[in-house]
Amino acid sequence: MKTIKKTAFVLIAIFMLSAFANKTFVGPNHGYHIGDIATDFSLENIDGKKVSLSDYKKAKGFIVVFTCNTCPYAVAYEDRVEALNKKYADKGYPVIAIMPNNTDVKPGDNMEAMKARAKAKGFTFPYLMDEGQKIYPQFGATKTPHVYVLEKTKKGNQVKYIGAIDDNYQDAEAVNTKYVENAVDALLFGKEIKEKKTRAIGCSIKV
Repeated sequence: MKTIKKTAFVLIAIFMLSAFANKTFVGPNHGYHIGDIATDFSLENIDGKKVSLSDYKKAKGFIVVFTCNTCPYAVAYEDRVEALNKKYADKGYPVIAIMPNNTDVKPGDNMEAMKARAKAKGFTFPYLMDEGQKIYPQFGATKTPHVYVLEKTKKGNQVKYIGAIDDNYQDAEAVNTKYVENAVDALLFGKEIKEKKTRAIGCSIKV
């Protein structure tokens, strides 16, 4: 029995060390929670320039979307993400899209593919590469798409909503609840967000 317990302990220790060494372990208590202050980042955009949240001096907050080219869920939401940016960027809540996948595993998500996709779809928002996969674990993102609504406060960019864009990835016309829109609208009107966290529906981020 002691041998079995010792073996189990060793296996668990190896798993944990491996996960943290690769900086890709995102468990239930990892990443941001509602009310946390998100750390700024500097990531390469499809135009070759670095983009940080601090670049947006007049922003009231941000709609940070972890997404990609290759996930069918992410593709299904592309037009809706573009619509969010067109609706809220001028109101102070621009979309910041981040591609978190390992491009060795998903070459269809590499920078050249990102540029091509953004051009084909006419994206009006930044589409950033999470080089080295360092940012998505900080947020705690696990899916594409996975959304974080941030509000700019005196303390920093505070996490106000985490989860899905809406309640129907298959059909935009059949959506009953627009989680992200409801959250941003509440912030714009100084109201409490009713649903602050929902379950993100999408493909697992590839490590």
